[in-house]
Amino acid sequence: MTSWASRPLQHVYAAVFIDAIYVKVRDGQVGNQPFYAAIGVDLAGHRDVLGLWAGTSGGGESAKFWMGILTELRNRGVRDVFFAVCDGLKGLPDSVAAVFPATIVQTCVIHLIRGTFRYASKRYWEALSKDMRAIYTAPTADAAWSALLELDEKWGKPYPAIPKLWRAAWETFIPFLDYDLEIRRVLCSTNAIESLNARFRRAVNAKGHFPTEQAALKTLYLVVRSLDPKGLGQARWITRWKPALNAFAITFADRMPAAENL
Repeated sequence: MTSWASRPLQHVYAAVFIDAIYVKVRDGQVGNQPFYAAIGVDLAGHRDVLGLWAGTSGGGESAKFWMGILTELRNRGVRDVFFAVCDGLKGLPDSVAAVFPATIVQTCVIHLIRGTFRYASKRYWEALSKDMRAIYTAPTADAAWSALLELDEKWGKPYPAIPKLWRAAWETFIPFLDYDLEIRRVLCSTNAIESLNARFRRAVNAKGHFPTEQAALKTLYLVVRSLDPKGLGQARWITRWKPALNAFAITFADRMPAAENL
């Protein structure tokens, strides 16, 4: 596992968003290789790229791979993470439970919604969007399940992959339904990761492909170094997160004092 990560980190993060971007790397022949980025939002609302890691081409990363990354974050100072938000990264939930046992693993809802649209004809997207909204805005997990059954009844026959997708993600989808609306809202958003990935894509598309994973990792690192030089994006982000941070302070009050004293 090749990584870019060395500096000390905050002790506690309200949320850590983890996502992958695929880059063409020549390893005998040119193929798509995943590179993973983790963005943390601390208790003051600051967001920061915690690290970049090169994955392996093929069938996804093992629990051992994620255990190595999470252990690295802990060794760099992280003691607690309230939510780890990711999308279908197999092996990650079990590793989170081992390294940060109090952390809630949350499926990225936006990715789940977009994955649903991929299975349906575009002319049905508006109706499908309305039916999905009843699931992820439900007041409780039971209400969300009822909404899923209705979605299954309506869309399951023409598009059986849609309810199957939701059922497969269910256990890591429902955790955020137990929390305040403001917390739900920021956990549903992937703006931070997607903005970063858009910059990554521009940089890697300009290169075409890379001779080694180290060359690719260096390009991604330089993108991170060039982010938000005037701090304007950071200021907007903090303003947007303030209501959620107040909700975090109440919901996770038993873990906040410990965070300040670590």
